[in-house]
Amino acid sequence: MIRRTAILDEFEREQVRKETPDFKRNLAIFEALYREALLLGALPPADPLEGIEVDFKLARALHV
Repeated sequence: MIRRTAILDEFEREQVRKETPDFKRNLAIFEALYREALLLGALPPADPLEGIEVDFKLARALHV
């Protein structure tokens, strides 16, 4: 297992600085993941309203 070290953190920060955002590449990744979720049956959910009560409770808590 790789442990979090200052060297690893600095390496990751440097990688993020070097890499410029690529909208087309990111969109292609998103679309591929979405297609895979569809093929696996993870999307769309069987009951779209399942868990909506939790969403309402969270929304109420955040809007106070």
